[in-house]
Amino acid sequence: MAGHIPLAFFAPPHRCGSAGVSAMLYQAYQFQDDLIAPLRDLARRLQIFSATALWGSGSEMGRHFAAALEMISRFEITHQRPDFAITSVMIGNRVAPVTVETVLDLPFGTLLRFATDTDAKRPRVLVVAPLSGHFATLLRGTVQTLLRDHDVYITDWANARDVPLSAGRFGMDDYVDYIMHFLEEIGPGAHILAVCQPCVQALAAVAVMSEERHPATPRTMTLMAGPIDPRESPTKVNELAVSKSLAWFENSLITGVPWRYRGAGRRVYPGFLQLVAFMSMNMQRHQDAHRKLYDHLAKGETAEAGKIKKFYDEYFAVLDLTEEFYIETIERVFQKAELATGDLTHHGRKVDPGQIRNTALLTVEGGRDDICALGQTSAAHDLCRALRPHLKRHHLQANVGHYGVFSGRRWEGEIYPVVRNMILAME
Repeated sequence: MAGHIPLAFFAPPHRCGSAGVSAMLYQAYQFQDDLIAPLRDLARRLQIFSATALWGSGSEMGRHFAAALEMISRFEITHQRPDFAITSVMIGNRVAPVTVETVLDLPFGTLLRFATDTDAKRPRVLVVAPLSGHFATLLRGTVQTLLRDHDVYITDWANARDVPLSAGRFGMDDYVDYIMHFLEEIGPGAHILAVCQPCVQALAAVAVMSEERHPATPRTMTLMAGPIDPRESPTKVNELAVSKSLAWFENSLITGVPWRYRGAGRRVYPGFLQLVAFMSMNMQRHQDAHRKLYDHLAKGETAEAGKIKKFYDEYFAVLDLTEEFYIETIERVFQKAELATGDLTHHGRKVDPGQIRNTALLTVEGGRDDICALGQTSAAHDLCRALRPHLKRHHLQANVGHYGVFSGRRWEGEIYPVVRNMILAME
């Protein structure tokens, strides 16, 4: 399923309702989901008996009936983070158990550590996950690979609908603050790896820390398929982001969290809207995938069906973004490209990547990436003008799309060794 999945950008639907309608979007979605819930529950109950009752355990009709029931039971979007499900990793010639620890728990994000049972000192890496409608577990493959040689931490962003209004706002500047706070918690000598959308905020955080000569400034910074300069080779995603006014985004896509949730009343960009936007960009592909899933289920091909189910279990788990983070990202990252133009500020203070002098830079792009095109990430090299040549490296993986940059066979076998070598060189 990897290759062209737009999982880390803000792709708005082509059309949406007026401001009055948008105010009720969440309530309408929740009402519809509540109506469908009993049908899903009934389908799950019938699945228990479908193999033996009425149709017979081995009959073709029975298998099709069971497949239809499972498809109905899976007709659901969830707002709960899936488990990382990383329990072990191969370190050297032995399998080491892995446990997930909470290092720092803040209202809008948690710093997690994947602790391994090893006494060897390993480079510490902070993986900065996208905050774009899906949970950090989408980077499970990235983390699993990094764990072979590194002590891995990750930013586990909160679902905004579960954050009470009393926690305040969370915008782009706050995102940068969280990255810096997490690096401080990890301590001096760490490394940072940002995937997709947060490449902008990660670069900003390193620039601010470099200017302040902060002791926790990371030794290396790996930016993977991120919109450092979205004006380079604009994709459909970039064009959608600049095709509407900021007022349109505010009036059409922002809605209030229903009162049943902890974040009741908070204005958010709902994760279910982001999911619809993603799927609408390649609806035929998703329809074909579900036809294949039904066929596999009906034929009893559990392994093949399991691969598709695993992907969509993750894909249909969504989180909401705060209004301020979504709107500021649309405006500052995509519409104004503030980082690339030198206009980006952090709490009113100019962000200057030219202050980065000791943090080695690695950028990674996919040659078939139709979400973050060639040149958008490598633009970081011109911005980090004070870095000496031996502290800069760019890797172009010609045969992968967006998702393949940080997950899958090419990531593990060809991209990861470049990342590992950059980190080891600066240890």
